[in-house]
Amino acid sequence: MAPAEAAPLSERASRARQVGEVLLAVDNITLRFGGVAALTNISFDIRQGEIRAIIGPNGAGKSSMLNVINGFYHPQEGRITYQGKTRARMRPHEAAKRGIGRTFQNIALFKGMTTLDNIMTGRVLKMHAGFLAQVVYLGRAKQEELAHRAAVERIIDFLEIQAIRNQPVGKLPYGLQKRVELGRALATEPTLLLLDEPMAGMNLEEKEDMCRFILDANEEFGTTIALIEHDMGVVMDISDRVVVLDYGRKLADGSPDVVRGDPAVIDAYLGVSHD
Repeated sequence: MAPAEAAPLSERASRARQVGEVLLAVDNITLRFGGVAALTNISFDIRQGEIRAIIGPNGAGKSSMLNVINGFYHPQEGRITYQGKTRARMRPHEAAKRGIGRTFQNIALFKGMTTLDNIMTGRVLKMHAGFLAQVVYLGRAKQEELAHRAAVERIIDFLEIQAIRNQPVGKLPYGLQKRVELGRALATEPTLLLLDEPMAGMNLEEKEDMCRFILDANEEFGTTIALIEHDMGVVMDISDRVVVLDYGRKLADGSPDVVRGDPAVIDAYLGVSHD
């Protein structure tokens, strides 16, 4: 999709999304590191088809929350319910197999590999042909390889990065590296995509592009998205609901308008006093 063909961001962000039943719920999650509580009694849910924002000051526990959801951290208390199955903890490989994708605050790409090859690594869990079949590149392995490459090419076209498909990502500008990382996450065909500060360090034009791709992924692929973001303009424009954390505790939860007007949020996060 060429940028000129896309509707204005403000118009597209305001369209009502088809939000369904609860896809994932965290209930009374508490996470401690030694004697320090990173998260205390946190509960909220993410519904199918929505864009869910998690915001808060630095050190509020936002990334820790994403790490709990996809199994990098194991909470001492609470439970996670995903696609109707409840457990005390989620393991990373289980999360990936069950459709939870992830990008990270710090770019985690293979810098010496090309854009194409980096995005292809997102297809690993979907490769089923045996090692020998892959070596000789016959039958099922050949068909599987062609199917995976077709899926990756679709993502490259979607993200408008055809010009850099064969370039090593380590030589790309920061904003394009972030786009490649999004492409790798989308290559896993996630049901739920966790984005940890996808627009951090970007200029205005790069942020507008990333917002457009997030909205398009939600609309065209049906991907449910939970994102951490510090740019309040972005959060208020593209999110269906916002949960606010502060010092590891839930401060507020609701629509962008409700959260924006919450006095506790204004004091603790926005830094503006109220009467």
